[in-house]
Amino acid sequence: MKYLELLGFIVLSLVWVRWAIHRRLKKLRSLPPGPTPWPIVGNIFQLGFVKVPHKSFAQLALVHDPNIMTLWLGSMCTVVISSNEAAREMFKNHDVVLAGRKVYECMKGDFGDEVGSMITAQYGPNWRLLRRLSTTEFFLNSRLDATSNIRVKCIDRLVQSIQDASGSGNSIDVGRFFFLMAFNLIGNLMFSKDLLDPKSKKGAEFFYHAGMVMEYAGKPNVSDFMPFLKWLDPQRIRKNMQNHIRQAFRIAGGFITERMESSIENKTKDYLDVLLEYRGDGVEGPSQFSSTSINIIVFEMFTAGTDTTTSTLEWAMAELLHNPHTYQRLQTELQDVKGKLEEKHIEHLPYLKAVIKETLRLHPPLPFLVPHKAMESCMMLGYNIPKETQVLVNVWAIGRDPKTWKDASVFKPERFLDHEKLVDYKGHDFEFIPFGSGRRMCPAIPLASRVLPLALGTLLQKFDWVLGDGLKATNMDMNERMGITLRKDVPLKAIPIPRP
Repeated sequence: MKYLELLGFIVLSLVWVRWAIHRRLKKLRSLPPGPTPWPIVGNIFQLGFVKVPHKSFAQLALVHDPNIMTLWLGSMCTVVISSNEAAREMFKNHDVVLAGRKVYECMKGDFGDEVGSMITAQYGPNWRLLRRLSTTEFFLNSRLDATSNIRVKCIDRLVQSIQDASGSGNSIDVGRFFFLMAFNLIGNLMFSKDLLDPKSKKGAEFFYHAGMVMEYAGKPNVSDFMPFLKWLDPQRIRKNMQNHIRQAFRIAGGFITERMESSIENKTKDYLDVLLEYRGDGVEGPSQFSSTSINIIVFEMFTAGTDTTTSTLEWAMAELLHNPHTYQRLQTELQDVKGKLEEKHIEHLPYLKAVIKETLRLHPPLPFLVPHKAMESCMMLGYNIPKETQVLVNVWAIGRDPKTWKDASVFKPERFLDHEKLVDYKGHDFEFIPFGSGRRMCPAIPLASRVLPLALGTLLQKFDWVLGDGLKATNMDMNERMGITLRKDVPLKAIPIPRP
């Protein structure tokens, strides 16, 4: 009898295993097409060891499906959107179900259910609260109008710091100066103070830890692709990143305490005021923010706002120096501005705005946006997108699609003046979505649309820029590398010559 029971158990086990394998194969067959994965590592080695994975993804998409493709990054199922048609389908018809957030191992902090991160929060009440604060308090046009003097002050200090550094006639690291400006801008919006004032040792320390967090966040982590290794943290990325986050939180907590204890007269209401004064109903989100939640929000403002601004401005300056005729045309337009460039002038400088748009088309700060996640299974373009699937939108490939853009790899700001319809980056033109689209698109577009042209235009108005060491425009290294954002592989160095 025991043998019959054992035989029955074995038969049932084999039936179950066969059914499980059949179900798995059926599920795989219904996924979007893609390269055949290898055991354990998936398609990782087929992508090659490259600095620019968005380019590898775009090349694979041409082979397997130019719209939608499946890749296996280790055990992580990843669906890649590579065309504006697929992006339209995703954001128009599946925006809610794909509004989840894929959170990488290094981003999983020790804060439990604390409210704070709008980037990593899953779609739900806490995320809606933070999004509402962003759109009605932080980046509302009336509030941005009221803080225009802060942007002017930070850009004036940028000009002064470049003048001080250029006295010897040597070239400067352009991106570093943009980064310092962006960092101080966020510091003023948050705390009404320069964090990188020469007298502020704490500011410099916070700057260091924030920079290290961004560096670790941009590193590929094997623990994301092979979850059985996450407890080991073989590259120590999570451990190191969390250490720097804790140090940054300690310093930010000090800034918050200092601001609460100080009395700054005639101060415009800053973002910290908004967070401290918040009172909710406790139904959707907390009745007020904890100190930890405020720390998370503050830190995220710095990490999200500085690197993206820096990369876009550095690429814009690099493309202008790489294309002298474009540089000259923009300088000619800026000569029409009488006196100091102000935000009110930007609407009357179409070529300056076109240069910013063309930079964002060719060099989107986040080539894959921030990774989405399927909260439930769904069918898209006839394929199954399983629950928990990571969804990457390759906006770099979409912005360089030759079916949409003539001379797609050429820097031509004129295309945004001559286009049959004026294409904008507000998330409705799916051929151009550097800030994303739908519910999870970047809420800081109103701020970026003011800072980017004002900073670039001011530096071109105040200085003539030339390449150092006799480097010719045609010989510039325009290769890319991936960190937390898309940066130049070789930082841009140029000589600023003050204009009379």
